[in-house]
Amino acid sequence: MMVPVRCFTCGNVVGEHWEEFKARTREAEEPEDPEMVLDELGVERHCCRRMLVSHKDLVDIVAPYQ
Repeated sequence: MMVPVRCFTCGNVVGEHWEEFKARTREAEEPEDPEMVLDELGVERHCCRRMLVSHKDLVDIVAPYQ
């Protein structure tokens, strides 16, 4: 649903990077490589990267049914 605030595996804060990651990889005119964006954001651990790369934002789809 919503991007988790912390990584499930190590507990590092990853939620603060979601908006910029989404904007730079999906919504830009020329999307950047996700690997490069995560490097620039300082997300180095594989478990934390997975939290951002594999997240699917479903809040807008599910919200009307709550």
